[in-house]
Amino acid sequence: MSFYTSLSGLKAAQTDLAVISNNVANVGTIGFKRSTSQFGDIISASPLQSAAIPGQGTRLKSIDQQFTQGGFQTSERSLDLAVSGQGFFVVKSGSMVNGSVQYTRNGSFLVDSDRYVVDKSGAYLQVLPTDASGTVTATGIAAARNLQLPLTSGLSRATSTMDLSINLPATADVPSTRSVYGAANPYAFDRFDLNSFNQQAATTIYDVQGNALPATIYFTRQTTPTVADPTSTWEARLFVGDSEISADGNPATIPPAPLTLTFDANGNMTDPTAAIAYAEVQPAGAAAALALTIDYGANTRQTASPFTVKTFTQDGYAAGQLDNVTVDSEGLVTATFSNGTSQALGKVILATFSNPEGLRQLGDARWTATGESGDPVVGEPNSNGFGIIQSGALEQANVDITEELVALISAQRNFSANAKAIDAANQMTQTIVNLRG
Repeated sequence: MSFYTSLSGLKAAQTDLAVISNNVANVGTIGFKRSTSQFGDIISASPLQSAAIPGQGTRLKSIDQQFTQGGFQTSERSLDLAVSGQGFFVVKSGSMVNGSVQYTRNGSFLVDSDRYVVDKSGAYLQVLPTDASGTVTATGIAAARNLQLPLTSGLSRATSTMDLSINLPATADVPSTRSVYGAANPYAFDRFDLNSFNQQAATTIYDVQGNALPATIYFTRQTTPTVADPTSTWEARLFVGDSEISADGNPATIPPAPLTLTFDANGNMTDPTAAIAYAEVQPAGAAAALALTIDYGANTRQTASPFTVKTFTQDGYAAGQLDNVTVDSEGLVTATFSNGTSQALGKVILATFSNPEGLRQLGDARWTATGESGDPVVGEPNSNGFGIIQSGALEQANVDITEELVALISAQRNFSANAKAIDAANQMTQTIVNLRG
């Protein structure tokens, strides 16, 4: 009997060695959780049995996982994520629709050929849907969806407002070229004739589909100050592409009416005093008509300084290319685009379990729920006891290599001791066999 008792101890030590060796082998595995072997003694028991009996060996009760926090290893990738505190990332393997739900602490995510965010096994990272402000609009695993990065913002905005602030030179002359429009306009204007205007300012505006269009404003001095009238006037003509736009708001005005800028003796602009709404126009190359408003503001002046464009901004933009992806501490994934816009893509979902030690290991630092683990409780990071997300970091294995090496030595000695006990039992048996009557 002692032979089999020692044999059970030998197998137990061998199992302990295997578990410890697995911990040591995965010391560099991201998100790995160490395991420990739990053993129990074997006792033969019956109703009439005496208590003074020897045990019959040992047996493996369980191999328990230790879900303690691992250290963080920083990286330069925004899609390298680590959970500080409780919670597992939720991923879905296989089919995007009917795939199995799995849980992991390995936050090394990447982007596949279809722009989906996946782990190293190809499982899709799950996020909760959000509105434009980043507020979650639905909860629960059933509401989670695969995180996909857009190539473009998918949005463009037509220019509606331009803000212009300039300095017009007080010493500028009145152009002398005669009108091409006839006697009704004593001064000619031809944007291809540099002698017919004094200065110009240009920018780029956008139509509703994000098509870029050149916008140019030509400035022509009309009057200079006199003793009787110390004011000065300038004409501003707006062109978008090859189309001139009337400043009176009427698209039927032919020729289009220019805007008159009036300055007092001190160079302050006295007219216009508000933003000017121009007539709608659809220039060549535009997908739809544009309704533009120009605000010259309070900083447009006439001084002795040279012509200067202080500011010339507009509120339109084309659809931008994906420029950056960030994940904040609460798991909100935000895409930033080259046109300066940003878009909330979803919020990373975390799951906890009443008994995480009951999770079934799948490898690659992934687990699946079982009856022993209980159903997952899902929620948002940094709320209701869930951990926070750290972007640009990965959780290392929670393996203390020094502790494991000491345990390895102990398991090795246990193995040797049980082997010695088997050898002793074998010698005793051999001695009995050699007895002669």
